Amino acid sequence: MNAATSFPVARYRFEFQVGQAIRLPDYAGSMLRGAFGHALRQLACMTRQKECSGCPLIGSCPYPAIFAPLPPPTHSLQKFSQIPVPYVIEAPDWGSRVVTAGETLVFHQVLIGRALRELPLIVLAWRRALARGVGAGDGTADLIRVVHCGEAGDQEIHRPEVGTIAAHAQTLDLHCSDNAATTSAATLRFATPLRLQQNGRALPPDKLHARTLLMALARRANLLAEFHADGPLVADFAALGEAAAHIREEKHLTWLDWTRFSSRQQQKMSLGGVVGSWRLEGDLVPFTPLLQLGEWLHVGKEAAFGLGRYRLDVHLPEDISGTHEKSRDWQRQVYESKVVVR
Repeated sequence: MNAATSFPVARYRFEFQVGQAIRLPDYAGSMLRGAFGHALRQLACMTRQKECSGCPLIGSCPYPAIFAPLPPPTHSLQKFSQIPVPYVIEAPDWGSRVVTAGETLVFHQVLIGRALRELPLIVLAWRRALARGVGAGDGTADLIRVVHCGEAGDQEIHRPEVGTIAAHAQTLDLHCSDNAATTSAATLRFATPLRLQQNGRALPPDKLHARTLLMALARRANLLAEFHADGPLVADFAALGEAAAHIREEKHLTWLDWTRFSSRQQQKMSLGGVVGSWRLEGDLVPFTPLLQLGEWLHVGKEAAFGLGRYRLDVHLPEDISGTHEKSRDWQRQVYESKVVVR
């Protein structure tokens, strides 16, 4: 018997007309996140305290809830210096360039769980951030529109001259089945560096394994669901880990170096990772919703500003050799799976 559930997540495309030229670095995710966080804090903070800790309004303020959520004192899965934030910024494609006056700057943001309720504030924060100036030279831009990118297609939901935000879907359907599959395969094509770490260091291609990837997907989706949505997704991590150990793989991954300057730490940070394709083969049924969600949530370190982004190519179970391979958008079609989802 099939059952369906949904995950609270939505992707939005922000389109801005550039006023003063904006200089984009190799990857603008970190730059955009910094501008977004600064504008969000200016809009949301009522006490103007320097630090959120100790603020009497910390429990109700949307800024820490969205941008800097507090970790729990204890947790069964892991220790936290911080918990995953309920958003992902998907910057323009890789490569430094200048977006000149009159051109359009386009990027996306994924919102998860409770962050969806703050969409009007988040839109206003983006308007404030780009009006104030971003990047070297403080380039500026004015919001043209916001588009919801959903399973049914794109829908314009907001223009500044209108003011309101149109109703739209804010969930992704996940279909679950108790009918076990035999063998299936999928290929993940990473467009931004994937950083899966061990002892604080990102693993190179030869040290990466399917189990590492799949369990990282499971942990990220589970924690986001636990802290920002309706509760944990995965009921049995031990069983999932055992299933992941039997997945076969074929990797065509290369290392991509990338450094950024951290204004908070006042130093350069090396954030390289792997890009390329990673084919998984075997009984992927328990991992299907996680692979689906990963296209929205990303995976690995620094996913909040867009690292670990991949496109999923699904290979039909009846022909895993690739003859009937279908490259398709998980946002438009959802495959059945049996992972325990609450």
